[in-house]
Amino acid sequence: MNPSWQNIHKQFALNGVSHSKEALLEVAYSLIKEGKDFEKPIGDFLLDWCSPKPSLDVYTSGSTGAPKKITLQKSQMLNSAMATGQYFGLEAGNTALLCLPVSSIAGKMMLVRAMVLGLRLDYVMPSSRPLLHTSCTYDFCAMVPLQAEKSLEKIGDIKTLILGGAAISFSLEKKLKKAPSRVFETYGMTETITHVAVRQVSPTTDNDFKLLPFVEISQDDRQCLVLKAPKVSSNPVVTNDLVELTSKTSFKWLGRYDNVINSGGIKLIPEQIEKKLSSMVENRFFVIGVPDETLGQKLILVVEGEVKTNNLSQAIAKSPLLGKYEIPKEIFSTKKFIETKTGKVQRDKTLDLIKNSFP
Repeated sequence: MNPSWQNIHKQFALNGVSHSKEALLEVAYSLIKEGKDFEKPIGDFLLDWCSPKPSLDVYTSGSTGAPKKITLQKSQMLNSAMATGQYFGLEAGNTALLCLPVSSIAGKMMLVRAMVLGLRLDYVMPSSRPLLHTSCTYDFCAMVPLQAEKSLEKIGDIKTLILGGAAISFSLEKKLKKAPSRVFETYGMTETITHVAVRQVSPTTDNDFKLLPFVEISQDDRQCLVLKAPKVSSNPVVTNDLVELTSKTSFKWLGRYDNVINSGGIKLIPEQIEKKLSSMVENRFFVIGVPDETLGQKLILVVEGEVKTNNLSQAIAKSPLLGKYEIPKEIFSTKKFIETKTGKVQRDKTLDLIKNSFP
Protein backbone atom coordinates (compact mmCIF):
# COMPACT_ATOMS: atom_id res chain seq x y z
CA MET A 1 0.00 0.00 0.00
CA ASN A 2 1.38 3.42 -0.99
CA PRO A 3 1.89 5.85 1.91
CA SER A 4 -0.96 8.32 2.38
CA TRP A 5 -1.51 11.06 4.92
CA GLN A 6 -4.94 9.54 5.47
CA ASN A 7 -3.42 6.34 6.89
CA ILE A 8 -1.56 5.76 10.15
CA HIS A 9 1.29 3.23 9.78
CA LYS A 10 0.61 -0.03 11.61
CA GLN A 11 3.94 0.13 13.46
CA PHE A 12 3.46 3.68 14.71
CA ALA A 13 3.42 3.94 18.50
CA LEU A 14 3.19 6.93 20.83
CA ASN A 15 4.92 6.59 24.21
CA GLY A 16 5.00 2.82 23.79
CA VAL A 17 1.35 2.34 22.76
CA SER A 18 0.22 1.49 19.22
CA HIS A 19 -2.85 3.33 17.97
CA SER A 20 -5.29 3.03 15.11
CA LYS A 21 -6.54 6.30 13.62
CA GLU A 22 -9.71 6.06 15.73
CA ALA A 23 -7.74 5.38 18.92
CA LEU A 24 -5.40 8.26 18.10
CA LEU A 25 -8.36 10.63 18.01
CA GLU A 26 -9.25 9.52 21.55
CA VAL A 27 -5.66 10.18 22.63
CA ALA A 28 -5.84 13.64 21.05
CA TYR A 29 -9.06 14.55 22.89
CA SER A 30 -7.55 13.29 26.15
CA LEU A 31 -4.38 15.36 25.72
CA ILE A 32 -6.37 18.50 24.96
CA LYS A 33 -8.71 18.01 27.91
CA GLU A 34 -6.42 16.53 30.57
CA GLY A 35 -2.85 16.87 29.30
CA LYS A 36 -0.07 19.11 30.57
CA ASP A 37 0.44 22.46 28.85
CA PHE A 38 3.03 21.05 26.42
CA GLU A 39 0.77 18.09 25.57
CA LYS A 40 -2.25 20.15 24.48
CA PRO A 41 -0.60 21.25 21.17
CA ILE A 42 0.20 17.57 20.51
CA GLY A 43 -3.50 16.79 20.88
CA ASP A 44 -4.48 19.74 18.69
CA PHE A 45 -2.11 18.68 15.92
CA LEU A 46 -3.20 15.03 16.01
CA LEU A 47 -6.81 16.19 15.57
CA ASP A 48 -5.79 18.42 12.64
CA TRP A 49 -3.79 15.64 11.00
CA CYS A 50 -6.52 13.01 11.38
CA SER A 51 -9.25 15.29 10.01
CA PRO A 52 -10.33 14.79 6.36
CA LYS A 53 -9.21 18.32 5.46
CA PRO A 54 -6.20 18.03 3.05
CA SER A 55 -4.39 21.09 4.45
CA LEU A 56 -3.60 22.72 7.77
CA ASP A 57 -2.39 26.11 8.99
CA VAL A 58 0.96 26.63 10.68
CA TYR A 59 2.90 29.71 11.79
CA THR A 60 6.48 30.76 11.07
CA SER A 61 8.84 31.10 14.03
CA GLY A 62 8.75 34.91 14.19
CA SER A 63 12.48 35.24 14.84
CA THR A 64 12.83 38.01 12.24
CA GLY A 65 9.37 39.56 12.47
CA ALA A 66 5.78 38.80 13.34
CA PRO A 67 4.84 35.11 12.88
CA LYS A 68 3.09 34.51 9.54
CA LYS A 69 0.27 32.03 8.95
CA ILE A 70 1.05 29.53 6.20
CA THR A 71 -1.24 26.85 4.79
CA LEU A 72 0.52 23.53 4.14
CA GLN A 73 -0.81 20.59 2.16
CA LYS A 74 -0.75 17.32 4.09
CA SER A 75 0.45 15.55 0.93
CA GLN A 76 3.52 17.84 0.93
CA MET A 77 4.15 17.14 4.62
CA LEU A 78 3.97 13.43 3.77
CA ASN A 79 6.53 13.96 0.97
CA SER A 80 8.87 15.74 3.40
CA ALA A 81 8.57 12.91 5.94
CA MET A 82 9.25 10.26 3.30
CA ALA A 83 12.31 12.17 2.04
CA THR A 84 13.68 12.41 5.58
CA GLY A 85 13.13 8.70 6.14
CA GLN A 86 14.91 7.83 2.91
CA TYR A 87 17.85 10.21 3.47
CA PHE A 88 18.59 9.05 7.02
CA GLY A 89 17.70 5.39 6.48
CA LEU A 90 14.77 5.31 8.91
CA GLU A 91 12.69 2.13 8.93
CA ALA A 92 9.35 1.07 10.39
CA GLY A 93 9.81 0.06 14.01
CA ASN A 94 12.73 2.47 14.60
CA THR A 95 12.53 4.51 17.79
CA ALA A 96 12.40 8.31 17.88
CA LEU A 97 12.22 11.05 20.51
CA LEU A 98 10.12 14.21 20.25
CA CYS A 99 11.60 16.91 22.49
CA LEU A 100 10.59 20.03 20.53
CA PRO A 101 7.40 22.02 21.05
CA VAL A 102 4.66 20.89 18.67
CA SER A 103 3.70 24.55 18.21
CA SER A 104 6.71 24.62 15.82
CA ILE A 105 6.88 22.98 12.38
CA ALA A 106 9.87 20.92 13.57
CA GLY A 107 7.81 19.40 16.38
CA LYS A 108 4.83 18.79 14.11
CA MET A 109 7.00 17.02 11.55
CA MET A 110 8.42 14.62 14.15
CA LEU A 111 4.83 13.44 14.70
CA VAL A 112 4.17 13.22 10.95
CA ARG A 113 7.36 11.22 10.34
CA ALA A 114 6.40 8.79 13.08
CA MET A 115 2.84 8.33 11.79
CA VAL A 116 3.76 7.80 8.12
CA LEU A 117 7.07 5.93 8.56
CA GLY A 118 5.91 3.72 11.43
CA LEU A 119 8.30 5.03 14.08
CA ARG A 120 7.87 4.25 17.77
CA LEU A 121 7.81 7.81 19.09
CA ASP A 122 8.26 8.89 22.69
CA TYR A 123 7.72 12.49 23.71
CA VAL A 124 9.09 14.48 26.65
CA MET A 125 8.43 18.01 27.83
CA PRO A 126 10.50 20.42 25.71
CA SER A 127 13.41 21.78 27.75
CA SER A 128 17.06 22.69 27.36
CA ARG A 129 18.01 19.24 28.77
CA PRO A 130 15.65 16.83 27.01
CA LEU A 131 17.70 13.69 27.75
CA LEU A 132 18.03 14.36 31.47
CA HIS A 133 15.29 11.93 32.50
CA THR A 134 15.31 9.51 29.55
CA SER A 135 16.62 5.99 30.07
CA CYS A 136 16.21 4.65 26.49
CA THR A 137 18.33 4.87 23.38
CA TYR A 138 16.73 6.23 20.22
CA ASP A 139 17.35 5.78 16.51
CA PHE A 140 16.34 9.33 15.60
CA CYS A 141 15.82 12.72 17.24
CA ALA A 142 15.60 16.40 16.26
CA MET A 143 16.87 19.15 18.58
CA VAL A 144 17.85 22.80 18.54
CA PRO A 145 21.58 23.48 19.12
CA LEU A 146 21.02 24.68 22.71
CA GLN A 147 19.48 21.30 23.61
CA ALA A 148 22.43 19.46 22.09
CA GLU A 149 24.86 21.70 24.00
CA LYS A 150 23.16 20.79 27.29
CA SER A 151 22.92 17.07 26.43
CA LEU A 152 26.48 16.29 25.33
CA GLU A 153 27.03 13.65 28.03
CA LYS A 154 24.06 11.63 26.72
CA ILE A 155 24.22 12.38 22.98
CA GLY A 156 25.39 8.80 22.45
CA ASP A 157 21.85 7.67 23.35
CA ILE A 158 20.74 9.06 19.96
CA LYS A 159 21.96 7.16 16.88
CA THR A 160 21.03 9.89 14.37
CA LEU A 161 20.56 13.47 15.60
CA ILE A 162 19.47 16.37 13.42
CA LEU A 163 19.91 19.97 14.60
CA GLY A 164 18.00 22.97 13.28
CA GLY A 165 16.31 26.21 14.23
CA ALA A 166 19.60 28.08 14.62
CA ALA A 167 23.15 27.79 13.32
CA ILE A 168 25.56 25.51 15.18
CA SER A 169 28.33 27.51 16.83
CA PHE A 170 31.98 26.72 16.11
CA SER A 171 32.54 25.60 19.71
CA LEU A 172 29.52 23.25 19.71
CA GLU A 173 30.58 21.75 16.39
CA LYS A 174 33.99 20.92 17.87
CA LYS A 175 32.31 19.11 20.78
CA LEU A 176 29.87 17.26 18.53
CA LYS A 177 32.71 15.94 16.35
CA LYS A 178 33.65 13.69 19.29
CA ALA A 179 30.11 12.32 19.60
CA PRO A 180 29.53 8.61 18.85
CA SER A 181 26.28 9.53 17.05
CA ARG A 182 25.61 10.59 13.48
CA VAL A 183 24.95 14.33 13.82
CA PHE A 184 23.64 16.60 11.06
CA GLU A 185 22.95 20.32 10.86
CA THR A 186 19.80 20.96 8.84
CA TYR A 187 18.69 23.86 6.67
CA GLY A 188 15.03 24.65 6.17
CA MET A 189 12.07 26.70 7.31
CA THR A 190 8.34 26.50 7.82
CA GLU A 191 7.73 27.32 4.14
CA THR A 192 9.75 24.24 3.07
CA ILE A 193 8.23 21.99 5.77
CA THR A 194 11.51 21.79 7.74
CA HIS A 195 14.77 20.72 6.13
CA VAL A 196 15.61 20.66 2.44
CA ALA A 197 19.40 20.41 2.95
CA VAL A 198 21.72 18.81 5.51
CA ARG A 199 25.35 19.10 6.56
CA GLN A 200 27.02 16.24 8.39
CA VAL A 201 28.89 17.23 11.55
CA SER A 202 29.81 13.83 13.05
CA PRO A 203 31.51 11.37 12.65
CA THR A 204 32.77 13.06 9.45
CA THR A 205 32.31 16.79 8.85
CA ASP A 206 31.11 18.46 5.66
CA ASN A 207 31.68 22.15 4.97
CA ASP A 208 28.63 22.46 2.73
CA PHE A 209 24.92 21.78 2.99
CA LYS A 210 23.82 19.04 0.58
CA LEU A 211 20.35 19.15 -0.96
CA LEU A 212 17.70 16.52 -0.56
CA PRO A 213 16.99 14.86 -3.94
CA PHE A 214 13.84 16.86 -4.82
CA VAL A 215 15.38 20.35 -4.38
CA GLU A 216 16.91 22.82 -6.88
CA ILE A 217 18.73 26.02 -5.90
CA SER A 218 19.72 29.38 -7.37
CA GLN A 219 20.49 32.90 -6.10
CA ASP A 220 18.70 36.21 -6.48
CA ASP A 221 20.44 39.55 -7.12
CA ARG A 222 21.18 39.90 -3.38
CA GLN A 223 23.11 36.57 -3.45
CA CYS A 224 20.33 35.04 -1.34
CA LEU A 225 19.20 31.45 -1.76
CA VAL A 226 16.15 30.64 -3.91
CA LEU A 227 14.67 27.16 -3.47
CA LYS A 228 12.56 25.14 -5.88
CA ALA A 229 11.11 22.14 -4.08
CA PRO A 230 7.80 21.23 -5.77
CA LYS A 231 7.26 18.18 -3.57
CA VAL A 232 6.99 20.37 -0.47
CA SER A 233 6.25 23.88 -1.78
CA SER A 234 4.03 24.83 -4.72
CA ASN A 235 6.00 28.03 -5.41
CA PRO A 236 9.73 28.88 -5.33
CA VAL A 237 10.86 30.07 -1.89
CA VAL A 238 12.99 33.24 -1.93
CA THR A 239 14.97 33.32 1.31
CA ASN A 240 16.93 36.02 3.13
CA ASP A 241 19.89 33.65 3.54
CA LEU A 242 23.18 34.75 1.99
CA VAL A 243 24.89 31.73 0.46
CA GLU A 244 27.77 30.65 -1.72
CA LEU A 245 26.69 28.01 -4.25
CA THR A 246 29.42 25.33 -4.36
CA SER A 247 27.69 23.01 -6.87
CA LYS A 248 24.23 22.36 -8.31
CA THR A 249 23.40 20.36 -5.20
CA SER A 250 25.33 22.09 -2.39
CA PHE A 251 25.93 25.49 -0.80
CA LYS A 252 27.69 27.27 2.04
CA TRP A 253 25.43 29.26 4.37
CA LEU A 254 26.97 32.66 5.17
CA GLY A 255 24.32 34.50 7.18
CA ARG A 256 21.07 36.46 7.06
CA TYR A 257 20.70 39.33 4.59
CA ASP A 258 18.58 41.25 7.11
CA ASN A 259 21.39 41.03 9.69
CA VAL A 260 24.10 42.54 7.44
CA ILE A 261 25.82 45.56 9.01
CA ASN A 262 27.10 48.45 6.87
CA SER A 263 29.87 50.00 8.95
CA GLY A 264 31.74 52.84 7.26
CA GLY A 265 30.98 51.34 3.84
CA ILE A 266 32.21 47.87 4.85
CA LYS A 267 29.56 45.14 4.76
CA LEU A 268 29.84 42.80 7.73
CA ILE A 269 28.00 39.48 8.05
CA PRO A 270 27.30 38.95 11.78
CA GLU A 271 27.06 35.16 11.57
CA GLN A 272 30.57 34.90 10.10
CA ILE A 273 31.97 37.12 12.85
CA GLU A 274 30.09 35.13 15.50
CA LYS A 275 31.67 31.92 14.23
CA LYS A 276 35.11 33.43 14.81
CA LEU A 277 34.17 34.82 18.24
CA SER A 278 32.62 31.57 19.48
CA SER A 279 35.99 30.17 20.60
CA MET A 280 36.47 33.23 22.86
CA VAL A 281 32.99 33.79 24.34
CA GLU A 282 31.62 31.07 26.62
CA ASN A 283 28.10 32.46 27.12
CA ARG A 284 25.47 32.89 24.42
CA PHE A 285 26.08 36.04 22.39
CA PHE A 286 25.47 37.82 19.11
CA VAL A 287 26.88 40.82 17.24
CA ILE A 288 24.67 43.52 15.80
CA GLY A 289 24.92 46.99 14.28
CA VAL A 290 23.75 50.10 16.14
CA PRO A 291 23.56 53.70 14.83
CA ASP A 292 26.83 55.65 14.86
CA GLU A 293 27.43 59.26 13.71
CA THR A 294 30.76 58.48 12.06
CA LEU A 295 30.32 54.95 10.68
CA GLY A 296 26.57 54.91 10.06
CA GLN A 297 26.47 51.63 12.00
CA LYS A 298 28.98 50.31 14.48
CA LEU A 299 29.49 46.68 15.44
CA ILE A 300 28.75 45.74 19.05
CA LEU A 301 28.83 42.44 20.93
CA VAL A 302 25.90 41.47 23.17
CA VAL A 303 26.51 38.68 25.72
CA GLU A 304 23.96 36.81 27.84
CA GLY A 305 24.76 36.71 31.56
CA GLU A 306 27.77 38.05 33.44
CA VAL A 307 30.94 38.78 31.50
CA LYS A 308 34.29 40.41 32.30
CA THR A 309 34.20 42.93 29.47
CA ASN A 310 37.80 44.18 29.85
CA ASN A 311 39.30 40.68 29.70
CA LEU A 312 37.08 39.70 26.79
CA SER A 313 37.81 42.91 24.91
CA GLN A 314 41.57 42.31 25.22
CA ALA A 315 41.26 38.69 24.06
CA ILE A 316 39.24 39.74 21.02
CA ALA A 317 41.67 42.53 20.12
CA LYS A 318 44.58 40.03 20.12
CA SER A 319 42.77 37.37 18.09
CA PRO A 320 44.31 36.57 14.68
CA LEU A 321 40.92 35.26 13.50
CA LEU A 322 39.26 38.66 13.20
CA GLY A 323 39.86 41.35 10.60
CA LYS A 324 40.13 44.91 11.92
CA TYR A 325 36.55 45.75 10.89
CA GLU A 326 35.24 42.61 12.61
CA ILE A 327 36.31 43.65 16.12
CA PRO A 328 33.28 44.87 18.12
CA LYS A 329 33.54 48.53 19.14
CA GLU A 330 31.78 47.83 22.46
CA ILE A 331 30.62 44.89 24.58
CA PHE A 332 27.28 44.84 26.42
CA SER A 333 25.61 42.19 28.54
CA THR A 334 22.06 41.44 29.58
CA LYS A 335 20.74 38.90 32.06
CA LYS A 336 18.58 36.94 29.59
CA PHE A 337 18.07 37.07 25.83
CA ILE A 338 14.53 37.42 24.48
CA GLU A 339 13.54 34.32 22.49
CA THR A 340 10.71 33.09 20.31
CA LYS A 341 8.61 30.16 21.54
CA THR A 342 10.93 27.83 19.64
CA GLY A 343 14.09 29.19 21.29
CA LYS A 344 15.40 31.49 18.56
CA VAL A 345 17.07 34.65 19.85
CA GLN A 346 15.23 37.83 18.88
CA ARG A 347 18.17 40.16 18.28
CA ASP A 348 16.30 43.44 17.89
CA LYS A 349 14.09 42.90 20.95
CA THR A 350 17.11 41.85 23.02
CA LEU A 351 18.93 44.97 21.83
CA ASP A 352 16.06 47.09 23.17
CA LEU A 353 16.86 45.73 26.65
CA ILE A 354 20.33 47.26 26.65
CA LYS A 355 19.69 50.54 24.82
CA ASN A 356 19.68 52.43 28.12
CA SER A 357 23.35 51.41 28.47
CA PHE A 358 24.33 53.19 25.25
CA PRO A 359 26.42 56.36 25.65
